[in-house]
Amino acid sequence: MQEEQLLEEIVNTVRTCGAIIVNADRTKSDIDAKSGHANFVTAYDKKVQSELQRKLLEILPEAVFVGEEEDVHASVEGGYAFIVDPIDGTTNFIKDYHASAISVGLVKDGMRYMGVVYNPYLDEVFTAVRGQGAFLNGKPIHVSEQPLENGVVIFGTAPYYEGLAKKSFDMAYQYFCRALDVRRSGSAALDLCNVAAGRAELFFELRLCPWDYAAGSLIVEEAGGVVTRIGGGEITLNEGCGVLATNAACRGAELPGGW
Repeated sequence: MQEEQLLEEIVNTVRTCGAIIVNADRTKSDIDAKSGHANFVTAYDKKVQSELQRKLLEILPEAVFVGEEEDVHASVEGGYAFIVDPIDGTTNFIKDYHASAISVGLVKDGMRYMGVVYNPYLDEVFTAVRGQGAFLNGKPIHVSEQPLENGVVIFGTAPYYEGLAKKSFDMAYQYFCRALDVRRSGSAALDLCNVAAGRAELFFELRLCPWDYAAGSLIVEEAGGVVTRIGGGEITLNEGCGVLATNAACRGAELPGGW
């Protein structure tokens, strides 16, 4: 299958599943707690993931599927693999806060190959194919050129890891003192895409899982940004890590001793 057709079919699938989120009846969400503070899964997380798995594997039957709501995850080192978060921002979804996204990363031989992140509330679909740039609803996007002092910092609180809470807010305060302001959305996938679109200059979160950033990190890079582990080094897809995403102008603005 040609790249253009493959990406189009993934986007169509994600848009279809986005309608499940927008039209959800929250009285029938069947909310369950998972391990970690404020870590929830709803019937809609499971429903969207099941639909994504069915449709994406119809598009690319040879791929493995790695979804957040699975207990056991397959290796993504060889061949094709979908790394999927059916609802990134589940707490936002539960509260009807309208800041949630579907995130689908396609990996090829262990390398991030395609990324699709869809905010169904704003009908914004962010896409990237390695080496071909990043797009929002089909139009090219690029990270901003503003330095940190003229920038907005987005951060995540790693809420499932309570031991990281104070450090996260201490870092956010230090960035607040150096930037125009800080933001906290509750969806790492959308945060990464907002850096890619030039809406913010820097994003950090001290602990994320691969399905949180498999798609969004590629979109940032294809938009001209840089994504690393917090403290430096490449992000990984076989285990979680802290994530730092910036534009080029903010490189070197990391907090000394703050990691």
